[in-house]
Amino acid sequence: MAATPVTFHKDVLPVLQKNCQTCHRPGEAAPMAFLTYKETRPWAKAIREAVASGKMPPWTAESGAGKKFHNDRTMSARDKQVLSDWVESGAPEGNAADAPPAVRFVEGWIMGKPDKVWQLPEAYTVPASGTVEYTYYIIPNAFPEDTWIESAEIRPDARPVVHHVIAYVRPPGSTWLNGHDSGQFFVPAERKAGVQQPPNLKPSQWRQWIAGYAPGVRPHTPVKGGARLVPAGSDLVFELHYTAAGKPMPDRSSVGIILAKEKPEHRVVTSVVLNTGLKIPAGADNHRVDASVTLAEPVTMLSVTPHMHLRGKAFEYRAIYPTGESEVLLRVPKYDFNWQISYEFEKPLNLPKGTRIECTAHYDNSANNRFNPDPSKEVKWGDQSWEEMFAGFMELSLNLNQDPDTLFEKAKKPPVQTAANR
Repeated sequence: MAATPVTFHKDVLPVLQKNCQTCHRPGEAAPMAFLTYKETRPWAKAIREAVASGKMPPWTAESGAGKKFHNDRTMSARDKQVLSDWVESGAPEGNAADAPPAVRFVEGWIMGKPDKVWQLPEAYTVPASGTVEYTYYIIPNAFPEDTWIESAEIRPDARPVVHHVIAYVRPPGSTWLNGHDSGQFFVPAERKAGVQQPPNLKPSQWRQWIAGYAPGVRPHTPVKGGARLVPAGSDLVFELHYTAAGKPMPDRSSVGIILAKEKPEHRVVTSVVLNTGLKIPAGADNHRVDASVTLAEPVTMLSVTPHMHLRGKAFEYRAIYPTGESEVLLRVPKYDFNWQISYEFEKPLNLPKGTRIECTAHYDNSANNRFNPDPSKEVKWGDQSWEEMFAGFMELSLNLNQDPDTLFEKAKKPPVQTAANR
């Protein structure tokens, strides 16, 4: 125990402001707020246990393996000790005059006040039970002129039932979702037919990413001099994935954008390393799957975001350079589906032409995985949480004259998974 009692206002509140309040405040992902002593005191022991175990703040990257990340949420040993000492001292309040100024948040937005917001024009009512297929809503000609987006954020409305929301741009000439009317919710015909793999089209012919939400996802930090280009005449498409939670619940999620104040120096795009052919044997407790892409142009990598479902166990990104040298970029040894984290590099990585980006995932389809829906079945690619995915998302920075469609060398053959249970 500390010689002088640690108090909430003087010692603990600064730690909470730095590490916790972004989520632990009204309207955000956390179920309780830590803004005041009255709100925080009932959770004192739980807070100490959560930070001591590393459960909070959520951060699953392996320390010392891979690059450093400027959004690293790991709490310092000193801050952990402050919280522990406070609990050991009986969690006293102390003098309110010792409190630091309250952090000023923009209500309803993490990224700051948006310049433009699109909310679903009507509510989608998620049923109390059953499977809800991926559902879409198109807002036509949402971008009547070329638009450079500095930052974007999706705000889920009914958090208990929102599995994920992605805001896409459908550029002029795209054939994606052709035949479906705008201004209404719909499930694409191909999804009803059970076709779940992405079409073999270039991004400019299909769709482009603006922002995504899943539990744990936070808006990307704006890149100095960088922005996303949305071509004039593009539609805005909401991709909605809901999970029934025991009672009907309406949702009207939103996407907001902050515009670049001047023409950017470089263009930001989101790309992905996929293996849609994965097959995870029943009962396998450490099944390995691999995929890779090779750069046909030099790029700067800004961040990476691994994505799997409930059987996801571990994920790793590697760069294999044209010289033959290689290095680990990110290693997540204990993947947690509940926290979809983007890892933003402290120093953006300048990757030369010919660099191969390799991703390796491990899956636990055994009975030892308490989240496993059914260890007796082989698991393949699928949208629902009880199915699986392998997606290594990457946020990349390009020269303004680079064509995003030509970033990667054409694959000689589809990615093939490696032997099971390595």
